[in-house]
Amino acid sequence: MAVSTGASFVLSLLLSIVLFSGMQMYKSWFTSTQLHTVFGGYVSSVLFLLILTSIGNLESIMFGKHFQTKLFPEIFICFIIALTAAGSIHRVCVTTGFAFSCLGLYFVNGISQKTHGSSNVQNVPAKKRR
Repeated sequence: MAVSTGASFVLSLLLSIVLFSGMQMYKSWFTSTQLHTVFGGYVSSVLFLLILTSIGNLESIMFGKHFQTKLFPEIFICFIIALTAAGSIHRVCVTTGFAFSCLGLYFVNGISQKTHGSSNVQNVPAKKRR
């Protein structure tokens, strides 16, 4: 079930605030074992995607439906915010969070290209045989 752009902005913003708060509340749990630290990086990548969604929806509301989120400044700012939050947990969370965020960004880009991309398939005439 799809929601409107405004509702998606509010939901992603609230979820990112709740997720950041949960990361800070359970900081000691994230640093207790190595696996939990890697999981903290994964949670920070989810935070990155939520922040990116909220910023993208805000820009869509302000500038129109056809405005695209670009690498700089939007994605770069979302990386900085999410990795700073991961760094407040553990420094390994920054590394794993960056890797998981890049992977998530790759898949989000693929989904976006399938949904909104235009297929520019050109028919190339075959060479004639002699």
